[in-house]
Amino acid sequence: MQNGEGPGDYRLPDNEDDIPLDPGFADRFEHHDRRLACQLYLISPPAIDAGFADRLAAALDAAPVAAFQLRLKGLDEHAIVALAEPLQRVCGDRDVAFIVNDSISLAKRLGADGVHLGQEDGDPRDARARLGPDVQIGITCHDSRHLAMEAGEAGADYVAFGAFYPTTTKETHHRPDPSILGWWTTLFGIPCVAIGGITPANARPLVEAGADFLAVSGAVWNAPDGEAAAVKAFAEILRKR
Repeated sequence: MQNGEGPGDYRLPDNEDDIPLDPGFADRFEHHDRRLACQLYLISPPAIDAGFADRLAAALDAAPVAAFQLRLKGLDEHAIVALAEPLQRVCGDRDVAFIVNDSISLAKRLGADGVHLGQEDGDPRDARARLGPDVQIGITCHDSRHLAMEAGEAGADYVAFGAFYPTTTKETHHRPDPSILGWWTTLFGIPCVAIGGITPANARPLVEAGADFLAVSGAVWNAPDGEAAAVKAFAEILRKR
């Protein structure tokens, strides 16, 4: 999930997040096609059962998916491991990155391809020391340019902004403008992930703004026509970048 350089010498003043971001910031720069096309990043429903592996396989077989994140709340690590192992095999068989949410120790125990950390879930430097150089480390940055810069400087492989739209998957308190995606991709090579309430109907502005990945959950697993149809619908949007 990497695209290139880190934050380099660019530095934000401490109060940068208090300064409104110019929605046309990215338009002032000449852009080159150095970034990959936007890709799909699936996140699990908040609760799954033993039969979910078949649903995951159907989703991954429907159209290209870059990564799958296992995000389960309210379960102990042993229970999550039992549920994770067949899902990890499904992903491995399809060359889809298997990402664990929140827990560095669980990522290490499973030998996951990556870990996604919230602001309270641990330091990227600690994750790198414990998981090694090849594991992908993603960091939630909400609507904050400052947090994203800090994550990049700490060695994150990607930063996640959101929630861009209302969502019932998890409680959210931040609503960034899509222009933050263009700001990030104009200045930095580390990929950015857009998350929060994204559906095939509202995804296009985020792709056009510069998202490298769209992280989606409810729009796939709760889709009336099933997860395979939803993944195909997202693929059509991503194909138009």
